[in-house]
Amino acid sequence: MRDPAPWQKRYGTMWVIALFLGFIGQYLFVDRPAGVSMPLFALGFYALFFYSIKGRIGGFDKWKGQSRMGWLLLIPIALLTLTYAIYANEVFRALNWIALPILIVAQTMLLTRSGSQSWHRVMFYSELLKQWLITPLNHLGVPIGMTAEWMRSGEDVVKPKSNVKKIGFGLILATPLLIVVIALLASADGIFQSWINSIPNGLDGDAIGTAIMRIIVGACIALYTFCYIWGLLFRKTKPVDMGNVQVQLPGQSNDVKNTEPSKLDPITAITVLICVNLVYVVFAVIQFSYLFGAAEGLIPAGTAYAEYARRGFAELVLIALINIGILLGGLHFISTSSVWLGRIRKLLLSLLMGCTIVMLISAYSRLSLYEEAYGYTSLRLLVHGFMIFLGVLMVVSLIRIWYGRFSLAKVYIVLAIVSYVIMNYANLDSRIATNNIDRYERTAVIDIDYLWSLSADAGPELIKFYKDHPELEKLAPIINNLRVEASSRNHWQSWNLAFQRLNSQ
Repeated sequence: MRDPAPWQKRYGTMWVIALFLGFIGQYLFVDRPAGVSMPLFALGFYALFFYSIKGRIGGFDKWKGQSRMGWLLLIPIALLTLTYAIYANEVFRALNWIALPILIVAQTMLLTRSGSQSWHRVMFYSELLKQWLITPLNHLGVPIGMTAEWMRSGEDVVKPKSNVKKIGFGLILATPLLIVVIALLASADGIFQSWINSIPNGLDGDAIGTAIMRIIVGACIALYTFCYIWGLLFRKTKPVDMGNVQVQLPGQSNDVKNTEPSKLDPITAITVLICVNLVYVVFAVIQFSYLFGAAEGLIPAGTAYAEYARRGFAELVLIALINIGILLGGLHFISTSSVWLGRIRKLLLSLLMGCTIVMLISAYSRLSLYEEAYGYTSLRLLVHGFMIFLGVLMVVSLIRIWYGRFSLAKVYIVLAIVSYVIMNYANLDSRIATNNIDRYERTAVIDIDYLWSLSADAGPELIKFYKDHPELEKLAPIINNLRVEASSRNHWQSWNLAFQRLNSQ
């Protein structure tokens, strides 16, 4: 096989590093809760990624800011990986298994210019899903074929050159085989198993199922990371020269006319906006005393307190989301044939955003009333954060209506990433415990059963609370359960600051 470019000589080493990353990955994650292992694995992945694309970063940037956005995404990615070593909130630990791959795929696509659209376009995220979930499967034959070529002798193929690399590659290939063989032998003979168990830092009596799982996980990590990066380097489009930078995108034709999407007549649009705003203004005037006076007993007749607080904020948040859609349509799909019609459009859109902000404040106050009456939970605090996020979007939208031509989609995406990172670092479980404890001090009411759902992040607050109120005996098993969970994390891969603080108290 002839190498079309010097950097293609690195392909063999790429596969060796990917195999080593798979070996490290199974050691870090199999039968171990994620902790400091997550940022360590991320460092390993980026070492492979930047080695693989060396010489590919730079050059022509079709859309301004693509590369800059790619490098900026390192910040939220690093912060989110560190949360596994700092916090113990199970909700965000689960969500970050989805959020981190999405951010990493977006960043690697931007740095390698693997997308056909700018990062704030909807089609970019369609390509992101394909690059993440489908494209690596199309390249599974590459590492398998490469391994088969290495095992042949007497052929001029790309393979590790130095003896050290050959030895390292042999050890990597032998490791999964040794794990299976030793596990099977240990299962078949008790004396052999006792020998294995006596070896310091040995297999610790791993069952056959765990050994096989380690091999599967390690192989999947190695294959996926290599095939994913290979898919970034060589996209499957129409056949072109591998050295040719100009790549014809699938399904595109050079003679397609660039037609502008049809826009709504301004008069028609203004009529619609006036009708919508009239409804919102009337709603705000009539409901104002109810929206902000519920704490003083001004609840609508026949409406229970819980129903008022709970249903009100959900409906108003839904309206806020609808209004964002109306705003985007008003900005991009209304023709501006004259100056005064354009100003009327801006005034009506501003009124729409103003009413939406009022609704968000109302929804926020309703949820606060509900929390005051029934306590604080993770879902309620997440909804609080989401409403604050929507409020920020409304303010940005108001600025966009009157000033500048910046892309709302770009700002919305950036704010969404920043907000998500902030929520990860808000330490929600600790806040939930603190707020419920403060509520108990005022009302002598607390839902102790819910405290069972809190993670080790709430441990210090619960311990202090129990010391101040030893009569609350139900707190003791909750604290004991957290301490047992903390003491069970006796592997360095699972080190976590929240559990470490709990162990020290």
